[in-house]
Amino acid sequence: MTNQQYDEVVQSCKDIFLKKASDYGTSWRVLRPISIMDQIFIKAQRIRTIQETKTNKVGEDITGEFMAMVNYGIIGLIQMDKKDATVEDLPVTEVERLYNQKIGFVKNVMEAKNHDYGEAWRSLSQESLVDLILVKLIRIRQILQNDGKTIISEGIDANYVDIINYSIFALILIREGKHQG
Repeated sequence: MTNQQYDEVVQSCKDIFLKKASDYGTSWRVLRPISIMDQIFIKAQRIRTIQETKTNKVGEDITGEFMAMVNYGIIGLIQMDKKDATVEDLPVTEVERLYNQKIGFVKNVMEAKNHDYGEAWRSLSQESLVDLILVKLIRIRQILQNDGKTIISEGIDANYVDIINYSIFALILIREGKHQG
């Protein structure tokens, strides 16, 4: 059941990603690691503010914010491989290939962790998922301040993988009606 739900959520996120790639090209190629991290932070902080204040003045639901965090996480993983910030407009077919490659890796990590943790994420509150995402973002910021080096901890890529998976879990729980969307 989880794999099917996961794939459905990913397909929704990927559809948006590819449509934006058709509209805007790959303008995101100019983003540096700190900018990608900041974009995800903005999305997570908005959700947290809405959760805490119980007020949404913009009117856009938080489902779109979780979807954006999935897609910015994928951008982060792609950009880590590209290494340079050259504005290189990639064809949509190449963007789709890269997206599929990265999300395939992310899903493999989810399946391994899901096995070991016994789908514990299904019991988490939306607030906890957002807090975990914010923790991962603070870790990325610190790793960037350390020139990408860690002594014992996972790197930036592992944190992006977790952010993507936490966001997908939140989207599954929204679709199931267990969390607010």
